[in-house]
Amino acid sequence: MSSQRSSNQLVVPQATAALDQMKYEVAQELGITIPQDGYYGNMATRDAGSLGGYITRKLVQIAEQSLAGQYK
Repeated sequence: MSSQRSSNQLVVPQATAALDQMKYEVAQELGITIPQDGYYGNMATRDAGSLGGYITRKLVQIAEQSLAGQYK
């Protein structure tokens, strides 16, 4: 993630490593190969979308669990 020219900035920069790890774990679960050189131009749009969508679902799930634990 950090090697891309993205305009997105993390609210917590220290989360970069955790998000990268999640990306690789999700890709493995979905059977998607992450390009080792960091160039996603040859990756199918469907795979990239699946990867991003699944990561978003996992992050929302983690946030919901965290919030549920705070308000019990």
